[in-house]
Amino acid sequence: MTMKLLVAEDARDVAEVVAFGVRLTWPDSEVTVATSGQEALRQFDEQKPDLVVLDVSMPPPDGFEVCRRIRETSSVPILMLTVHDSTADKVRALELGADDYLTKPFDHLELLARLKALLRRAGGALPTGGRQYTVGDLTLDAGTREVRLRGEAVKLTSTEYRLLEELVRHAGSALPHQYLLERVWGPEYVGDPSYLKVFVRRLRQKLGDDAERPRYIQTEWGVGYRLVLP
Repeated sequence: MTMKLLVAEDARDVAEVVAFGVRLTWPDSEVTVATSGQEALRQFDEQKPDLVVLDVSMPPPDGFEVCRRIRETSSVPILMLTVHDSTADKVRALELGADDYLTKPFDHLELLARLKALLRRAGGALPTGGRQYTVGDLTLDAGTREVRLRGEAVKLTSTEYRLLEELVRHAGSALPHQYLLERVWGPEYVGDPSYLKVFVRRLRQKLGDDAERPRYIQTEWGVGYRLVLP
């Protein structure tokens, strides 16, 4: 099946570098370039891409707002680009629903590696034989990647799902930060705990969990996180 990518970037040279690298890596891919936030939202609705690369600074609405609007209706993997090497911007992007974040100027090989990782996380669960896991009122089907809470479907992005899957598969055990970062994002992310903090916060919000009185995800200070057994 053809992979469709939307690149929302008003700097034509950057967009061309991204598009060239993607077409070289995935020869059958279809790349659509949008040069403003408004055009990006229109193209997203029309093209239904499998992957989105968003520049933070582009004609309005900016990348943050485009990301927020996409997340209202879709769990498509999103990588955000920015010239600001700021932790605050990175956390904001991730909290709005982005899956990854890359600062410009970037190495095109690193960009492609991150896109491959996003597609890998979106492509399927771990080889668990389609097993279904139930922990209290939370159910995760590793075959369909469906999550239900008290019988109601919980809509997760591919990265949120992979994080929850790791926690569910080891329910009751404290999983170290480094282990989760390597298993969910990859070994190159082990030194960046901000991903894990933001995505745990996103999962808690979707599960209606409280960090102070956790029913599902418990923080093990100085260690990592644990899925609470009933």
